[in-house]
Amino acid sequence: MVFHPALRRTLWLPLVLLLGACGGSDAPEPSAEVGNTAAQPGAGPAVAGQRTFVIVPEQSKASYLANEEFFSGALKLLGIEAGKMGVVGSTQAIEGQFQLDPEQPAAPLGDNTFTVRLNTLTSNQTKRDEYIREIRDDGGPSFDAYPVATFNATGIEGVSNANAGGRQLILKLSGDLTVREISRPTTFDVKAQLTGDTLTGVGTSRFQLSDFGIGPITFHDVLTVADEVGIEVQFTARARD
Repeated sequence: MVFHPALRRTLWLPLVLLLGACGGSDAPEPSAEVGNTAAQPGAGPAVAGQRTFVIVPEQSKASYLANEEFFSGALKLLGIEAGKMGVVGSTQAIEGQFQLDPEQPAAPLGDNTFTVRLNTLTSNQTKRDEYIREIRDDGGPSFDAYPVATFNATGIEGVSNANAGGRQLILKLSGDLTVREISRPTTFDVKAQLTGDTLTGVGTSRFQLSDFGIGPITFHDVLTVADEVGIEVQFTARARD
């Protein structure tokens, strides 16, 4: 199956979603007791109780979730039946860390930075993945030149409660998401479990592709892609201190 050249710029859309830091489709709503503390990005002086948890890539996964709709022309051009389709693409090429006080997560935030390599995403369509990797330039910086998406947390809200396994953390991490040199404010909802020196959990966020100069993605009688996309990350992070 060969994609028409005009579709190359539309089929790369999913990789923008991957960014991030944390995700999961069933992330809970934060408690009403959540407190709020803003922090400047970057590592500051040591804070009592603050710990650093480094993400373990081989035990973590960053994903994007997009909605595509194919029309009658898609069958002839792409070999795909008309209809709506949910698309998920994932990668384990995620690095980063959480730096916070597990017992008082709303205390000043440390250095929380996460990166994902967009050119390693894979979905259920090999051709889609190939074109994502081959994208050159659509008027902005190319993905060849900027294959890494970055999230830098600048603020945190959250609560922590002791449980049988250790501690449960329900958080909101706000910060800046950067794709192809375009940065936008983004917030991740995170639910995590701390057991010993291991922090595991999921986090989610949603954003508009158009916020990053992508779309609207539509080709008459072939396909269209919803502007809103989701980010999910299942993570395992281990204490470095």
